Parts: sequence; C-alpha cells; structure tokens
Amino acid sequence: MRDAVRVWILAAAVPADALARYRAVLDADERDRAARLGTGALRDRFTVAHGALRVLAGRATGAPPAALTWCRGRYGKPALTGPWSGLHTSLSYSGDLVAVALSEGRPVGVDIQHVAPGGDPVSASARFFHPREARHVAAGPGRAGRALRFARLWARKEAAVKAAGGRLWPNLGMPVHRGDVVECVDSAGPYRLTDLRTPAGYAVAVALTGDRQYAVECRTDLGDDR
Repeated sequence: MRDAVRVWILAAAVPADALARYRAVLDADERDRAARLGTGALRDRFTVAHGALRVLAGRATGAPPAALTWCRGRYGKPALTGPWSGLHTSLSYSGDLVAVALSEGRPVGVDIQHVAPGGDPVSASARFFHPREARHVAAGPGRAGRALRFARLWARKEAAVKAAGGRLWPNLGMPVHRGDVVECVDSAGPYRLTDLRTPAGYAVAVALTGDRQYAVECRTDLGDDR
C-alpha cells in the first residue's frame, strides 16, 4: 500500500446503534471534544468521523480501535504513534459527509468540502487564491458553478496541506487548478493530488507526499436514504 491510498466517504448520520459503537472506541479527549460541540448533529458527526477513523485504522493495523493513539505535529496534524506509526491517516468532514484516508509509507491528506449555496466565492478566491484560479472561479457557469469551482480548489489545497502537515494560510495562493503535482510552500515540497468522484454538492481531493504516481481505492457508504 506504499504507493496507494484508501479513501472512505461515509454518511455522518447513522443509526443509534452504530453511533454508540463509534462512541465506544473514542478516547477520553475525543469524547470531551465531542461534548463541547454546540449541537447534537455536530457532536454526532464528530463521533462518527473519529470513530470511523479508529475502526478503519484498526482493521488496517490489526489493533483494537480503542487502543490506537495519535500525537499532534507542529501545526496540529495527527500521526499514529508506537507500533502503528507506519500507517498514515487523514480525516475530514463537511456538511453531512465524512472522508477517511489511509496510506502506508507516504503521508496522506484528504479533504471534503460541502458546496455552500451562499457566500461569495468570487471575492474569496480573488482575496486568497492565485490570480489564474480567481479568474477560473469567476468564469464559472452561474452561482452554483462558481461555488463548485471554489470548493474543488479549496479541497485540493487542503488535501495537499494536510499531507504536508503545514499551515493552510501560507499555501492558499499555491496554484492547484492544473496539474496533479503541486508545490507547497509550507512545508515545502511536491505533493500529488487526485480528485475523487463524489455525491452532488461535494468536492473531495486526496494527496500523498512526493510526485510518484499512486493508486486510489475509494469506497462510498451514504446510508439507505440516498
């Protein structure tokens, strides 16, 4: 799996019994973080996201999900510790979906973005993105098209930054629209990006460190109501 990444796109809304199973594998800090969130929906999404990450990483390592431990890097990127440190993980959630990515040997980043119907993607892209990307967003077909273009670019930037373990803001001007290999400025280096097929209204991208090609296996479980 060194030159491969596995991605799961999951519904954040799950039956009560599944939610309880996810909650049971969280550690004390994760439960406390969930409890501090403002609404039940946000608490449940956090629980599903972090519980699913533990379950999927546990399957990949052969470890009990509740036994897994992560430490945070300089800018907050979580990394598995101890005997499981060879497995790289990334987690993202937006709207009512969750994305989990696993890779061995190469740090990974995944990002999912719900395409927000409101907001002003043209002004935001002009402020933060490379001028060519700002023009690309502004030329989108209608309000929905502009919002989708903005979300796709943002997901690509976030995925690369997560793989790098760096900070988002210094990298927002990094061109990611064309080409599959991008150069982060923090932490500096090449990262190979892949856009994933997603449900309508979302954009998902995954990145691995380095410029080598890799295989992507993406599984989707959106529940019975989609």
